[in-house]
Amino acid sequence: MKKKVLIIVENIPVPFDRRVWKESLSLQADEYEVTALCPRGRGYTKGHEVIDGVHIYRHPMPNDGNGLLGYLYEYSCALFWEFVYAWWIYLRRGFHVIQGCNPPDNIFLVSLLFKLLGVKYIFDHHDANPELYLSKYEKKDAFYKIQVWLEKMTYRFADVVMVTNNSYRDLAINRGGVAPEDVFVVRNGPDLTTFKAVAANPALKYGKPYLVGYVGNMGVQEGLDILLDAALHIKSLGRRDVHITCVGGGPALPELQQAVKEKSLQDMVNFTGRIPDQQLLEILSTADVCVNPDKPCEMNDISTMIKIMEYMALGKPIVQFNCKEGRFSAGEASLYSDNHNQVADFADKILWLLDHPDERERMDEFGRRRVAKELAWEYSVPNLLSAYKRAFSKRAP
Repeated sequence: MKKKVLIIVENIPVPFDRRVWKESLSLQADEYEVTALCPRGRGYTKGHEVIDGVHIYRHPMPNDGNGLLGYLYEYSCALFWEFVYAWWIYLRRGFHVIQGCNPPDNIFLVSLLFKLLGVKYIFDHHDANPELYLSKYEKKDAFYKIQVWLEKMTYRFADVVMVTNNSYRDLAINRGGVAPEDVFVVRNGPDLTTFKAVAANPALKYGKPYLVGYVGNMGVQEGLDILLDAALHIKSLGRRDVHITCVGGGPALPELQQAVKEKSLQDMVNFTGRIPDQQLLEILSTADVCVNPDKPCEMNDISTMIKIMEYMALGKPIVQFNCKEGRFSAGEASLYSDNHNQVADFADKILWLLDHPDERERMDEFGRRRVAKELAWEYSVPNLLSAYKRAFSKRAP
């Protein structure tokens, strides 16, 4: 009998969630039957479609939450539809494993009744939610304690845990009490068969000699406010030769666009919102330097950002803060800004790279080589398949 998998992801649609999509295709290639359940979103409004053999069901979803009440409403709606769709999919198509992709850490609730039917639960740990909450609100209140409890329950009911790096592996084992043999590091490297450089488009530099690129979610902890202040610092130095393009969507996007106007940076910074991958590749391929302004905090220190390895795959030198997992991924492909003198030092390192083309070339080569030989998605597939093999081995006879 063919092995059937239901992957549930809450925060963005599939296949826009590139990690989930890579997992889906890798499982499909290994003769699993994969169904993905996710929210609808801009550009992904079909309730059901089949792409490359993967069945994708998309449930209704309110606008992105912003603030505690907004997030609570968003997650409650998503959880309701996940329950409804999961049972409908089970009765229509069946599945043997549910893979829950956080945030948030409440998807295990969907799996509980199915576990009574022999369905196993794999927790695909994307974000450390207690640390994520602290990075946004900087307090350990009742909502923080709820995040800790949800994480604890997720670990408890997971048969197997997949994590993006060794820091998260340590969390699962030491904080979650998960047996080491049930934790698998599945890094989120780019798929080099599809994520590769295209021809640069000089028009994307908006008439400037240099383009700085950013891609990622527009949220509080991503540090886009730091990047805007760094842009203002660059402008205050009299530099008019740099343009910054930020790609991605998220709850903070309208505020960031307003901040660009308030800081009079319209001639220097633009936000594209979410765009197709081809446009993303064109922007990043044109960029001279790419940045990751994620704020130094416990969350960002232990998290692996896919953008870092995507920049490296395209041969782009990086400026980021000195965080543990960011340094592990990038190594010599990045400059590491002072975590304390944030704005000025971040801006200065961008300008230093732009003014030193030979160093950019050296970092380009290091980054490409490291991804090609160690961090590309192909090196994560064996651990992904091992995690599933472990889950199926634990099935009741």
